[in-house]
Amino acid sequence: MASCLQLPMASSAYPERKSWRSSKTVCRSTSSRSAAAKIPMPPLNPRDPFLTKLASVASTYPNLKPPINSNSDTPPYLDLFDDYSPKLMASPAQVERSVSYNEHRPRKPPPDLPSLLLHGRIVYIGMPLVPAVTELVIAELLYLQYMDPKEPIYLYINSTGTTRDDGETVGMESEGFAIYDAMMQLKNDIETVAVGAAIGQACLLLAAGKKGRRFMMPHAKAMIQQPRVPSSGLMPASDVLIRAKEVVTNRDTLIKLLSRHTGNSLEKVTNVMKRPFYMDSSRAQEFGVIDKILWRGQEKIMADAASPEEWDRKAGIKVADAI
Repeated sequence: MASCLQLPMASSAYPERKSWRSSKTVCRSTSSRSAAAKIPMPPLNPRDPFLTKLASVASTYPNLKPPINSNSDTPPYLDLFDDYSPKLMASPAQVERSVSYNEHRPRKPPPDLPSLLLHGRIVYIGMPLVPAVTELVIAELLYLQYMDPKEPIYLYINSTGTTRDDGETVGMESEGFAIYDAMMQLKNDIETVAVGAAIGQACLLLAAGKKGRRFMMPHAKAMIQQPRVPSSGLMPASDVLIRAKEVVTNRDTLIKLLSRHTGNSLEKVTNVMKRPFYMDSSRAQEFGVIDKILWRGQEKIMADAASPEEWDRKAGIKVADAI
């Protein structure tokens, strides 16, 4: 500091004052760095119980390095959680409480439920048949056929069809027909299960499953009804008449398809559809909408049951060749 105070100050010119200020700044910074370098660090106490316990806990978590394959086409660390389970080092919270803040946090983000069901070859319809639902269901059916065209697909249905509970139309009848056509075009066997409700077009999808593999929960409901005319609003009379004719065409198509899959005549289906026809599980089985009623333990009974071909083979019955 003494050398800094003895700077020449004879002249009062601006350059001299500028050099004096810069020299003063350099001296202050130099003195502050020297003072900071002389601050003593507190000594580490090797007998500190906390540090001893921290070291013992940390020794149980070795600092492993994940294997990185340099010859792989995958960039490093993108497949870190596939082949390697990382271990976290001990933290003070773990030492003091033996519980980490991230103890119950999963290592991977959990997948969404539709993806989990799709992994089990399950397609769930739990909403009215609006365009967004139809798009998703058809995409899932096509994807499952692409993955394995021989394994069956399980279609769970809890839908009010193209209407809501109060009868208001929310979708066109073509939404149900689109899913039905996709089911008929697939190579896979589709097993249908009704949970909750299968109303209108949803009842058609329930009946369109593989014969012998159409199921219903004990307290589920099925109902068939005529298609409803959408709200006409301020349409002219000619447009209303065109819509009414289209609804009649959809009704006739629905009657034919229900007659085909339930085994009933067109006249019987037409008569029961004059008014909403509700069916519980037993009545739906009698009408031909389903084949079996599910209850707890039914899956094991169904798995142990022999196929019709096996029964014929055991009984010595041979199928005659087609003429």
